[in-house]
Amino acid sequence: MTAELPAPDARDEPRPAPPAAPSGAPRWPALLASIAVLAAGTAAVMAWRAEQRVASLEQELVRRQQDSATQATEARTLARQAQESVAASTAKVALLEARVAEVAVQRTQLEDLIQSLSRSRDENLLVDIEAAIRMALQQGAITGSAEPLVLVLRQSDERLARYNQPRLDGVRRAIARDLDRVKAVGTTDISTLTIRLDEAIRLVDELPLLANAEQRRDARMAPAAAKAASAAASAAAPAWPLPPGWAEAWSGFAERFWDEVRSLVRVTRIDHPDAVLLAPEQAFFLRENLKLRLLNARLALLSRQYATVQADLAVAQTMVDRYFDRSARRSASIGELLRQVSQQARQVTLPRPDDTLAALTTAAAGR
Repeated sequence: MTAELPAPDARDEPRPAPPAAPSGAPRWPALLASIAVLAAGTAAVMAWRAEQRVASLEQELVRRQQDSATQATEARTLARQAQESVAASTAKVALLEARVAEVAVQRTQLEDLIQSLSRSRDENLLVDIEAAIRMALQQGAITGSAEPLVLVLRQSDERLARYNQPRLDGVRRAIARDLDRVKAVGTTDISTLTIRLDEAIRLVDELPLLANAEQRRDARMAPAAAKAASAAASAAAPAWPLPPGWAEAWSGFAERFWDEVRSLVRVTRIDHPDAVLLAPEQAFFLRENLKLRLLNARLALLSRQYATVQADLAVAQTMVDRYFDRSARRSASIGELLRQVSQQARQVTLPRPDDTLAALTTAAAGR
């Protein structure tokens, strides 16, 4: 590094000597000596000034070097601290990256586990619904009623609605279609039909037989009977005048007499003559035989043997028409009961929920 020398100060320059008095002898040596002394002084001053400047420059250099050394030391300290911070940060970043990688692996495993659980739950739900539907089909085949299948389809639709899985919407649509088809099929109400048969069995003991000569009062024949009784009383009345009160007594006697005569004779149309020849002691066995037929029809109805039910009801209706008075109110009641049971006791084929089963199979296969 080159030190700059201070510029010579104007005050340090030698002042010119006053002009010597003119003399006659030559003054060149003295002048030269003066110039030499002046030059030497000037050089000495300049040298001293240069030395001073060099000394100050050296001090400045030393100071700056010390400052540079201090700054370098501080820089090295800061660099070392920065390196340590970078190393710590690098270690932390590496640790964080390791933890992030571990969390990513755990997240992947957790997602796989959740998907596995979701698939397992879906499969279990589909298997439960299919098993319930097949059990309802078996119950419907045994009982002949569509209520178990309707109930299971409704419960399955409610479970799928709570589950709210978009890929199972096809199963819900298939359940809705099968539910409408099952509801549209009319089924046999076994309990109601058995109650009607029980009522018919109860009425057997109250049915009037054709073989019994019982007096029947028909509301439609009452005016004609009253007119006939009045005519008979008028014809039997004496020609002479009767005392007061005797005419009413005679009219009442004539009516009672006519009623007795009508109770002795009854005209009835008999389509089957053997019904009139039925002995009184055989009436009990006839009623019991009719009850057995109705009981057999009831058992056949409970066991879903509709052909046997129709045959027994036909025989029972024939017995009622042949041996019992069809114009009686109880005979008409039991005939109506037998007709209703015969019309409703029909074999009904329950529709299979094929759409639902197919949709369950497709959903279980993941398609």
